Amino acid sequence: MASFSVVTNVAANNAQANLYATNIGLRTALTRVSSGFRINNSGDDAAGLAVANGYRSTVAVLNQGVRNANDGLSDLQIKDGALDNISKLLDRLSTLATQAASGQTTSTSRTTLDAEFDDVLNEINRESNVANLATAQGFSVFVSNNSTNGKVGGSISAVTTTALGISTGDLTSQSGAQTAVSSIASAVTSLGTVQGQVGQLQNRLSYAISLAQSQIVNNKAADSRIRDANIAEESANLTRFSILNQSGIAALAQANGQTSAVLSLLRA
Repeated sequence: MASFSVVTNVAANNAQANLYATNIGLRTALTRVSSGFRINNSGDDAAGLAVANGYRSTVAVLNQGVRNANDGLSDLQIKDGALDNISKLLDRLSTLATQAASGQTTSTSRTTLDAEFDDVLNEINRESNVANLATAQGFSVFVSNNSTNGKVGGSISAVTTTALGISTGDLTSQSGAQTAVSSIASAVTSLGTVQGQVGQLQNRLSYAISLAQSQIVNNKAADSRIRDANIAEESANLTRFSILNQSGIAALAQANGQTSAVLSLLRA
């Protein structure tokens, strides 16, 4: 049985409660559409936010890892360029030693060849120092968020005349020049070993960068599925809550009008 009261307007209270809920939904939809995010504060999805933050942190580490790897590649490319130039200098040493080793070469010519030979040796040592190849060294680059397997590392041997075994070459005699030819051939092999070390590290870093970039894409996608708003769905929600808001206001007005109808009974 319906009751009529001027003290408590139940219909208006119901309309207000529904309108309040509608306004919350409308504000949420507006926030998501305007920001592009489904999660705009912790209360939207606390568990999901924790997982999404983990993905975002991983992306930050991987991005820096890619920068580290690119820096490492730059360093290796500098060393590789120096090694290539040193290999050309070794070619020149071979030419000089071979010429001096000939029995038809005069002692005066050998003195001139020996002087150039010493200059080339000095240039090898200078370029080795410039490219930071004067001493054997370890190489290490951290490229991922895995504390155990996140590092790409190796070692690079020294490239000096001493390390290559040609620091004491002497072309002033035929026998000394012939010995120098043999020593330079061994030096070419030793230099090739160091070039192989540098090349292997370059290849490993390139593969590591490729993997890290793939992981960045996948982690961003995982983060997006949790954090980002579905704009199509939120646009529909925005339309729905806008209509409900207007109808709720109209219903509240109608509920408030019922009190006036009750008062008309008192006038009779």
